[in-house]
Amino acid sequence: MGVFDNLKDAAESLKDKASDLVDGHGDKVGDGLDKAGDFVDEKTGGQYGDKIDQGVDVAKDRLDGLDGQDDDITNNQS
Repeated sequence: MGVFDNLKDAAESLKDKASDLVDGHGDKVGDGLDKAGDFVDEKTGGQYGDKIDQGVDVAKDRLDGLDGQDDDITNNQS
């Protein structure tokens, strides 16, 4: 096995762990992303609120789709 094979295996393992985390705790992951977005929005004085909301939604969609299903994280902004 080469170095790139080891990296590929490690990346696949991380993806599987992230998928399991989202499957088991999607609501908490979604809440955490919302809170992080709200924090950044507050620190930037609301100047980039739309872009931050878009980024949070994209992050949720990508994490939710790790298992091939869109069923773990809801896209509702606070």
